[in-house]
Amino acid sequence: MLSQAMLDHTTLDPSDEQWLRGFVNEWQMLADTSFSDLILWVVDADDSIFWAAAQTRPSTGPTALEEDVVGDNISYDAEHLVTEAYLSESICETSDNQLRSGIPVDVWAIPIIRRERVIAVVERHTNRMGVRAPGALEDAYLETADILSVMAWNATYPVSPPSDPSTSPQVGDGMVLVTQSGTISYATPNAISAFRRMGWGGDMEGEDLRQVMLEIQATHPQIGQTVVSDMTGHHVQEFEVETRDASMRVRVIPLAGMEGPIGTMVLCRDSTELRHRDRALVTKDATIREIHHRVKNNLQTVAALLRLQARRIESEEARNALKDAMGRVQAIAVVHETLARTFDEDVPFDDVADRILRMVGDLAAADVGVQARRQGSFGLIPASRATSLAVVMTELCQNAVEHGLERKAGLITVVPTRRMGESGEVLEVAVVDHGRGLVDPQAVGSKSLGLSIVRTLVDDMGGNFELRNNEGTSGARAVVTIPLT
Repeated sequence: MLSQAMLDHTTLDPSDEQWLRGFVNEWQMLADTSFSDLILWVVDADDSIFWAAAQTRPSTGPTALEEDVVGDNISYDAEHLVTEAYLSESICETSDNQLRSGIPVDVWAIPIIRRERVIAVVERHTNRMGVRAPGALEDAYLETADILSVMAWNATYPVSPPSDPSTSPQVGDGMVLVTQSGTISYATPNAISAFRRMGWGGDMEGEDLRQVMLEIQATHPQIGQTVVSDMTGHHVQEFEVETRDASMRVRVIPLAGMEGPIGTMVLCRDSTELRHRDRALVTKDATIREIHHRVKNNLQTVAALLRLQARRIESEEARNALKDAMGRVQAIAVVHETLARTFDEDVPFDDVADRILRMVGDLAAADVGVQARRQGSFGLIPASRATSLAVVMTELCQNAVEHGLERKAGLITVVPTRRMGESGEVLEVAVVDHGRGLVDPQAVGSKSLGLSIVRTLVDDMGGNFELRNNEGTSGARAVVTIPLT
C-alpha cells in the first residue's frame, strides 16, 4: 500500500521512497514509546493534497484511531496540523486535546526533511484517556519518543540495517537508555530481568554499560569477543548474546538530537526459551532424518536378501515374484533416503522418480534393452503421499515391462502433470509403453498382484486409476490421478 500510494500520487525520487519504506519498517519504536497511533502522509504532485500511505498502532497503549485511514487524503487546509507542519517545516502539536469519537486526543505532526525538502509528514495521535499513570518507565518512553521524533524530523531515524519484526526485540521486550558517556540512565524491568538471566547481579541504572558487559563476559567466556564494542557502538546493529544457559537478542540504536549524538537505546529480548525450542526442533529434525536413514539402510538390506534368495531359486515364477518384491522394497527405500536429506515435509519427487526408472531399467536390462524416462516434473510431493506414489510408479513400470513390452526391448515413458481440480491441486501420472497394447482393457489385472497393489494404494490416497490403450498408436497407458491437498 505504501509503495502504491507513492507511485500513484507523489513525485518522490527513488532514494526518498526507499528511505520512507525503511522508516515505516522501523516506526513501531516511535509508536510504542509515544503511546501513539502514527499516520504517514505523503505529498501529492499537487502539493496542496496529502495522502495517507501507512498507519500503525501502539502495542503499549490504547489506540486513538479505531478506523483505518490509509488511502484517505487531506485537501489544502491552512489550519490542519499536517499542512502547518509541511509549510513551516517544523514539528507542530495541538495546544489542547482534540475530540475523536468522544476521546480526547493529542496530535503531533512531524515533517520529514531530506535534502532540505519535506518528503512526508508523520502524524502522532495519542489517546489521552488511556495514558498510563506517570512513572519512571512512562517518562523514559516519552523522553525517547521526543528524541525519535526529532530524528524523524531530521531524517536520521534508524532505518538501516533493517530490523526483522518477527525476531528483532521491540520496545516492550526491554529497553536500556545509555548516555553518550556510556552510563545507563534507565532500564525497563524487562531489560533488567534479561541482563540478570545473562549473569548480571546488580542494578542497571547508573552503571557503565561497557563495564556491565565486561563482567558478564568474564564469567561467560563463550560470549563473543566483540560483544562489548558492539553493545557500546555508535551505529545501528543487531546480534545475539549467548551464555551456556541463557540467550538475549539485542538491537543497538544510536540516538541523536539537534546538536548531534546524545546516547544509545538498547532494545533487548530474553530469547532463552526461543533458543531452547529452536535447539529442540533441530534435535527433532536430526532424529527424524536419522530414523529415515536407518529405515532406508534396513530396507536396502531386505532388498539385498531378496536378491540373494532369487538367485538360489530355480522356479522362474518364484524368481520373478522375488524380483518384484525387491523392486517394491527399493522404491520405498529411495523415498526414505530422500526424506533423510531434507528438512521439509515435501519431497522433491523428480529425484525419486528418476532413481526408480533407473532401477526398473537395470532390472529389465539383464534380459532385454528397456529404456525408462521421465517427461515433465513431479515437483514437490507431500511426504504422506511419496511412499505410496513411489510403489505405484514402480508397479506400473514393472507391469509395462512384463506385459506391455512382454520383456522385449522398448521405451517406457512416465509423464507427470500437475493441474487444478475441483477440490484443489491434483497430480496425474501416466505410464506409457509402445508394446502390443491391451486385448481387453476391462479384463486386465483381475489376477495381477501388482495392479491390485496399485488400486489399493490409489484408493487410499483418494485418487483414481485407469488402464487403457494409447489413442492413434500402439501400446498401453496407465493413468493415476491423486489429490495433493
